[in-house]
Amino acid sequence: MFLPQDRMIYLFVSLFLLCQVTMIGQSIKQEKMEALSFMVGDWVGTSKVIKDGKVDKEVPAFQKISYDLNKHIIVIELQSELLQLHTIIYYDEESGQYIYNPYSEKGVRKLPAHLKDGKFVVSASETNRFVFSRTSKDTFQEYGERYKEGKWTRYFEDSFKD
Repeated sequence: MFLPQDRMIYLFVSLFLLCQVTMIGQSIKQEKMEALSFMVGDWVGTSKVIKDGKVDKEVPAFQKISYDLNKHIIVIELQSELLQLHTIIYYDEESGQYIYNPYSEKGVRKLPAHLKDGKFVVSASETNRFVFSRTSKDTFQEYGERYKEGKWTRYFEDSFKD
């Protein structure tokens, strides 16, 4: 059975609009996650423990950061002598923020995070945060800071190249 041309056009336009609405609904999380694309890569570098402003320990570190589940999450796999982490990052539309879930031998945590000035900042507590940033085209950095006596001070720094 054939439909009249005006009905076919109506049907086509309706299906097109339905697909567009569906794609928009699915892409909000993906769009937010795409903003974190600067983190994605296979990274090799060093992990440094910092005490009193000086490097106390330095070890090789490897980090693989990739999208998964159709770009709805980012998976971080960090390996070093000092720390092994498996982390899941996703965007929670209800709260309007990123969620950073690091899994370690000690268990799992659920931490709020946000983008600020091109950096991904994880709030571990009011006095502890982790900052992820792209430092150049082929370098990436992650560091931890503690707030003490009115200023943020680094206590670890991971520097990577792809």
